[in-house]
Amino acid sequence: MGLKEHQAIKTLIFDTGMEERVLVMVGGDQNVISGNLKKIVSSRNIQLASLIQVIQTTGDNVGSIPPFSWQPEGYRSFLDSDIINESILTVGAGIWGNEILITPINLVNASQAIVVNLTHREKPIFP
Repeated sequence: MGLKEHQAIKTLIFDTGMEERVLVMVGGDQNVISGNLKKIVSSRNIQLASLIQVIQTTGDNVGSIPPFSWQPEGYRSFLDSDIINESILTVGAGIWGNEILITPINLVNASQAIVVNLTHREKPIFP
């Protein structure tokens, strides 16, 4: 599709250790800094959700989790601030190999995501 790996959004489900799971979205070429996420969700016990937990939470398999349409009211979603200025992004459509093209602002609106710094140690967490 001619996009950079950075524009292919990874949708990750984390367990906060407080009977809550959260959705975290970062560029495909990036990793979440656990210290930043711990501060954002106010928990020291975060970990990636297990395959079973992901399916229970989203109804989808790992590898093509859509970042919207499955969250119950009050579910917290976070989008890395590093991708907010991209012109277009791709996100999973729930079926392996299918992608949705979406602008960052539409992704924020559709997922009701909070934009935060998840990937840079030297930048403030909350823009």
